[in-house]
Amino acid sequence: MIGAAVLLAGCGAAPESNGASGGAGSGASDYLPCMVSDAGGFDDKSFNQLGKEGVDAAATELGSQTPIEVESQAETDYASNLQNLVDQGCNTIVTVGFLLAPAALESATANPDLQYVSIDDTVDSDFDGQTDAPNIKPIIFDTAQAAYLAGYLAAGTSKTGVVGTFGGLNIPTVSIFMDGFAQGVEKYNTDNGTSVRVVGWDRAAQDGSFTGGFEANDTARQTAQAIIDQNVDVLLPVGGPIYQSAAVAIRDAGREIALVGVDADVFETDPTVGDLLLTSILKGIDVGTKDAIVAAGNGSFDAAPFVGTLENEGVGIADYHDWSDRVPADLTSKIEDLKAQIIDGSITVDSYLAG
Repeated sequence: MIGAAVLLAGCGAAPESNGASGGAGSGASDYLPCMVSDAGGFDDKSFNQLGKEGVDAAATELGSQTPIEVESQAETDYASNLQNLVDQGCNTIVTVGFLLAPAALESATANPDLQYVSIDDTVDSDFDGQTDAPNIKPIIFDTAQAAYLAGYLAAGTSKTGVVGTFGGLNIPTVSIFMDGFAQGVEKYNTDNGTSVRVVGWDRAAQDGSFTGGFEANDTARQTAQAIIDQNVDVLLPVGGPIYQSAAVAIRDAGREIALVGVDADVFETDPTVGDLLLTSILKGIDVGTKDAIVAAGNGSFDAAPFVGTLENEGVGIADYHDWSDRVPADLTSKIEDLKAQIIDGSITVDSYLAG
């Protein structure tokens, strides 16, 4: 994680040749984009689903072959699913997340003429600040910036003075949300002389409440319940479908508790929890993935990392939707001011991607 800032130093530079430029064959119509999900599946209403939407949109724009998209049921599927895609003649293979990264690296190293796009992971297993294979393009997001805004919002709307968060696994792409959220709460307290508490994440220890996976199951519900029982009235679950279990726990509580979504605007992707949502912390996974595949299909694959920020609109927070009338106008205005200050550098949000 420490080395990630070094990796980001080259972002935005002109693309360099990496030996993996052949991907599109004799034209976009011959190009075959592919994708393998992690165990969350393509219907996670989160990063797998957004990645798939990006691949599909790119294929439509390119007029390429229909993408081959393989869903993993467990971590043990990753290597065989990748090999299956290699065997089917894929030109570019999209992989999702930290847990898929080791298998993606092995496949990319064994197939240097193919192109790989890694959603949500830099594939930097030795932490030297560089992606470990020259034919892998990371699509990553400094979500701490957007989570900071959501934390400030949560603190400003909380009536109990206690907000909470929990995650699937304590890995960088999960904890970055939780830590940014906590920083936003701290800023609210500094600005307003308040003492809103965060349950579920300890910034000093860089540890907190985790379910051990990304499944919507009873463990996730119980984890959410344990946090809610500490008088929390805003809850941020980070880890794909685990928000569904959090929603069950919120409804069981029988009191007003706001839910904060992640990755997609969950109000739009899952209307069944729309009435609970204060906002969602957004990652432009679909847009980043589409752009990478379109470039590859046109013969311009660029392995330089894409890093989503507030400035390039790769991250953000969603509309308040049903909660709009419960968010004071001056709080909304303050959050817009904070966003501008993060963009212009007046405020630095700590994260492993900040640099």
